[in-house]
Formats: sequence, structure tokens, C-alpha cells
Amino acid sequence: MKILRIKGIVFSGKGEGARFIELPWVKKQITEKLGFTPYRGTLNIELTKEESEKRALLEKAQAIEISPAKGFSRGRCFKANLMDKLECAIIIPEVPNYPEDVIEVIASTNLRKKLQLRDGDSVEVKILME
Repeated sequence: MKILRIKGIVFSGKGEGARFIELPWVKKQITEKLGFTPYRGTLNIELTKEESEKRALLEKAQAIEISPAKGFSRGRCFKANLMDKLECAIIIPEVPNYPEDVIEVIASTNLRKKLQLRDGDSVEVKILME
């Protein structure tokens, strides 16, 4: 197992991640495939150009697939660890024009509250790659 370390800056999204995570078929697959019931929402992390290049390695890596319901796009997940403290996962939606300089972190808890994170804070995610 290989570990990919990615650093970035916390920022507020538009709430799209929360709406996606709340879909029953998404929540069910995350619970079954990742082993936790996801908190409603994602932690958005913006990456520098250099960190975005690391994220590109995930495009070729074997992912845990979230299979879409009709009319939705697939999501690719990787188990991860946030700030050496919390088990989590990252989810990469396979939608057109999804930014290459963003990763979204999901967990069983509200990561902002648990780690007292604010927009502009630096974080590190360790992503497990098979």
C-alpha cells in the first residue's frame, strides 16, 4: 500500500457535496464500501499547482467506486487520514469540468468542528493507494 500526502487550504464550497452525500444511494454505498456513515457534507481543500499534480496520480489509481443512480455521475473514493488524527476518505466526483485543484474529504463527523478548522487553514491528507 502506498501513501500519497497532499496538503491544501480549507475553503467553503457551495453545498453541492452535502446534497450529494445525503442521497440515499450514495450514503448506503459509502457506509458499505468505506465502513462509516458519512456526515452530511464535505471538507473542501484547495490545492497548489504542485499538490494538484500529486492529485492527478489518483486518476490512474484503483479507487472505491460509488456507482451512480440514473441521471447522476460516478464518484471515486480513496480511504485517507486527515491531520494524522481522523480516518476519512476523499471523494472525486466524475463530473465535467470538476476542478483539478480541489479535493473533498468525507468522514463520519463534521471535520470543521472536530478539528476546529476555518477557511484558510492548512491541512494534510494522507491518501491510501492500492
